[in-house]
Amino acid sequence: MGSVIRRDAIAIILVALACGIVFVLPPFNLIHGWSIDALTALRWEAFGAHRDPATMPVAVIAIDEETYQTPPFKGSPLLIWTTEIGRVLNAVIDGGAKVVGFDIVFPKSIEQSELPFGDDLLGARMRGFDRAFLRSLATGSAAGKVVLGETLRGDRPSPGQRIAVGQQKNIRALNVQTDSDEVVRRVPLTFPGDGKPVPSMALELASRALNTEPRLAEDGSVTLAGYRIPSAVPNTLTLNFEGGGDGVQTYSFADLRACVERNNADFFHREFAGKVVIFGTQLDSEDRKFTSKRFATGLDGSRASRCALPAAKPTAGQFRRSSIPGVYVHATAVDNLIARDAVVELGPLSTAMIAIVFAVLASLAARMLAPGTATLVYIGMAAVWTCWATFAFTRSLALPLSEPFLAGLASMVAIVAYRLVVTDKGERLLRKSFALYLAPEVIDKMLASKKLPVLGGETRDVTVLFSDLEGFTSISEKMTPAELVAFMNEYLSAMTEIIESRGGYIDKYIGDSIVAVFGAPADDSDHARNAAHAALGCRARLDELNRGSATFQGNKVRHRMGLNSGAALVGNIGSRRRFNYSVMSDAVNVASRLEGANKYYGTTIAASEMTVALTGSTFAWRELDAIRVQGRSTPVKIYELLAEAGRETPQQAASAAAYAEGLEYWRNREFDAAAKCFERVAEVDRSSALFLSRAKAFARHPPGPDWEPVSTLEGK
Repeated sequence: MGSVIRRDAIAIILVALACGIVFVLPPFNLIHGWSIDALTALRWEAFGAHRDPATMPVAVIAIDEETYQTPPFKGSPLLIWTTEIGRVLNAVIDGGAKVVGFDIVFPKSIEQSELPFGDDLLGARMRGFDRAFLRSLATGSAAGKVVLGETLRGDRPSPGQRIAVGQQKNIRALNVQTDSDEVVRRVPLTFPGDGKPVPSMALELASRALNTEPRLAEDGSVTLAGYRIPSAVPNTLTLNFEGGGDGVQTYSFADLRACVERNNADFFHREFAGKVVIFGTQLDSEDRKFTSKRFATGLDGSRASRCALPAAKPTAGQFRRSSIPGVYVHATAVDNLIARDAVVELGPLSTAMIAIVFAVLASLAARMLAPGTATLVYIGMAAVWTCWATFAFTRSLALPLSEPFLAGLASMVAIVAYRLVVTDKGERLLRKSFALYLAPEVIDKMLASKKLPVLGGETRDVTVLFSDLEGFTSISEKMTPAELVAFMNEYLSAMTEIIESRGGYIDKYIGDSIVAVFGAPADDSDHARNAAHAALGCRARLDELNRGSATFQGNKVRHRMGLNSGAALVGNIGSRRRFNYSVMSDAVNVASRLEGANKYYGTTIAASEMTVALTGSTFAWRELDAIRVQGRSTPVKIYELLAEAGRETPQQAASAAAYAEGLEYWRNREFDAAAKCFERVAEVDRSSALFLSRAKAFARHPPGPDWEPVSTLEGK
């Protein structure tokens, strides 16, 4: 037994280690991101937003669908909007914004376009078209408040814009990091520059807002204003998105342009003072990205105060989508840096340890429990861990979900397969073999104990059923051995099936006799009722066999059954080398005597008063007599089981009534009156015929004064 336990323990450890480690290896990096996606959605559903977007240090000015539908921008290309963009930029900076970044790149100027200007005067006007915008950029960048964006190996600001902002010192890369599943979960912190790393757009905007320079350590880590930025992937920040559609305050560019027209400087001061502001697009199809917020998005649209234009009506493009405008990636990164709440991811070692622990627990469940129960335990473990991980994510800690769940599932499947191939093979063989000899409950108890059976027993309240065929000897003499075996097998199989269907345990077969116990080895508070139901079922089944079985043709048989309830010793009884699970007690002896009593009373099912008392009003009984069985001095009242309550036949009811009346006279020594009662049904009821002859005999020769209305059965 010890070697089996060691073998199973080694198997569980090896499977858990393999499953826990394999899902942390680089080929499975893809699944790690799913944990962050799920946690972002779960946190949003469970806790909602953890702060008001109006209190966030970053805001977005969006060139949105409303802007494209509002004059003077309607029908005009973005290339000629620069003058108005410059005016809004000036208003934002004058309103007190700490720094303004551009997620929009203007790679060309209208002055460099190929539009046909027509005459020289129009051409001269076009060549000076961007002057106001460039002046705004120059003024803002000189104060350190404007940062233009570019994409490495992609679009760059026009030459005029680069000169206006002082070249690369005020231009930063907008590139983001996309995982292999095309989902953005991180942004780079720096990019290679001329001899030294250059901050990304988000890091640059946050550092200017905090009026400090980021520090790069030799190990590649980045610290901003004392905040060591967590980087599970080197040189990146893991984005901590708010859920829903209003994570960042967003202003429609069209509304702000109209606000400038009204010269409402107070609005700009009230909304943008002390904030990082990012210009970007918010369109239905352009610059949209799948992010770790993809399961917790909301409606696109302006979600901030309005200044001049009425609130835009919902458009066909305003619906919940799994992608978000790219400007929100940078806005979220800036917010995470300033608020110091970037997502903290565990390293591979910590993730592997959690996955291994989860795999060990799942393996133990799969080894110790049935597959269905183990599955429920695994689901419960996953639910508890998910709740804990969701709570931890409110503190920006991303505990792994995918790795432990997959490791647990894989280990559980592996251990179930291991059980089928190795561990349970012997158990299945044992069950299959011993099921022919022992009750399933006995086998279960033996396997659960992990010990060899030993001699011993316990006292239980049980009901014992004895059954015997009437005239079996004469029947068997008429059959060949083969016919006798077929007859007995069919009879015993039919009776056993009924007894076991009611929770009975076949203690033994003795020739044509059956000894069954109800209430052991499995506990059964209704053992008496179940025994009575089984007796009625056996009687009905034998009637069917007599009518329709080919084996029973020409051999119409009857059987007798005795039922008795009481305390009995049940357990492994026998010698030290060989024993059986059996039952012993006076209750067993009485049941055997009651089976034999049916011969005297002409009945099929006789039960003791103890059994009748336990069945309540479930069945229709008639009292037969008070008897004193061999080996027992105390009389026992015995009853005949007629049928389930309310299902007795009219003849049974009439016979029972007449018999009860006659029995009452009999016990009162009124033998003539008793004889008249028994005589009414004696022709159809053998019990009444028996008492009729007794009553007539006592009427002729009355018994002495010490007579008791108790019959003594001298034999079985």
